[in-house]
Amino acid sequence: MNSIKERIIALKKSRNALVLAHFYQDIEIQEIADIVGDSFELATRAKETDADIIVLCGVRFMAESAKILNPDKQVLLPVLSAGCPMADMITADEVRRLRAVYPDAAVVCYINSSAAVKAESDICCTSSSAERIVRSLPQKRILFIPDQNLGAYVASKVPEKEIILYDGYCPIHHRVSVEDVKRVKAFYPNMPILMHPECRPEVLALADMVGSTSQIIDYALHDVGKDFIIGTEMGVVSRLRLLAPDKHFYLLSQGLFCPNMKKTALADVLNALEQDRYQIVLTPAEIAGAELSLLKMIAVK
Repeated sequence: MNSIKERIIALKKSRNALVLAHFYQDIEIQEIADIVGDSFELATRAKETDADIIVLCGVRFMAESAKILNPDKQVLLPVLSAGCPMADMITADEVRRLRAVYPDAAVVCYINSSAAVKAESDICCTSSSAERIVRSLPQKRILFIPDQNLGAYVASKVPEKEIILYDGYCPIHHRVSVEDVKRVKAFYPNMPILMHPECRPEVLALADMVGSTSQIIDYALHDVGKDFIIGTEMGVVSRLRLLAPDKHFYLLSQGLFCPNMKKTALADVLNALEQDRYQIVLTPAEIAGAELSLLKMIAVK
């Protein structure tokens, strides 16, 4: 066992620390994590923990969500610069401006957003729960922020609601093109393509299955097929190869690489546990408002 891994494992025990890792993290980070999951699972499992310290191996909005749900616990983000370009595309001021323009709309906020934006929203959602969240709301008009592609996908599934889209997107998923998909289909005509709804609508139209990170993994693991093309961040391919070595998984596009998700190294996790860095600090107002929107999300079954 790597000595850094041994020290991390020892510190987790001695400090009563929980390490959470997103599926997009490098496989060596996933291997030392107590829980590996998508945004929804990490949010819910963070809420359930009795650990004193939570180390979130992912990006800042995920660590903020863990802090919001555990305001009395110490939440650490191993790499301070690990951000999310989509989350940076909208601000709390912009949400307030949009509310004034669409006063009758419920604001549904994708979890890929800052605590300040969550605090200005009515309810959060993840890619796995977005359709369910929108259906649960009494309002007929929905302002969906910040991901235009996930919002458009939900609109196609819930036509009885008017979905107002914001102009945000995940640069990684958004860059996948129709040409990318057609090129792969030409080489592997009988291989199913599993795709994340953060991709553009015209790209999703060519998918065989559309789902969240966890849904893609679950489908690939339990389907009788042996070969799959994965249309989301490359970390999912690594995860699937680890969990199902008897199957074959291919990345749809080499552009499906998130540099922010790949910033975390084992040494960063060790430093976080040894030196309490970097602590997530939020204002009481941010926590109060954002906690309500997250708890509403978790409560929708």
